Amino acid sequence: MKLYVGNLSFETTENDLQDLFEQHGTVSEVNLMMDKMTGKSRGFAFITMNDGTQASAAMSALNGKDLNGRALNVNEARPREERQRPYGANRFAGNRR
Repeated sequence: MKLYVGNLSFETTENDLQDLFEQHGTVSEVNLMMDKMTGKSRGFAFITMNDGTQASAAMSALNGKDLNGRALNVNEARPREERQRPYGANRFAGNRR
């Protein structure tokens, strides 16, 4: 089960999240989302736990828990939605001479 963890402090690391969630079960993957331009945390992460029961227990126990001065927002992750591009797939290709 994949969990979304939001409202993270910018100082929070993947190791912090790994340690926190492993208190509730086995963590198979931690993905802290980083800004491509600045290299800083975007304030959310995805945690993958193979056991759904452990993931549900972690979600219940950690939602609202304080980590580095911020109350965590922990939910089951939803699949990424496909978004329409406003100008088509190749927006800069038009009007070349």
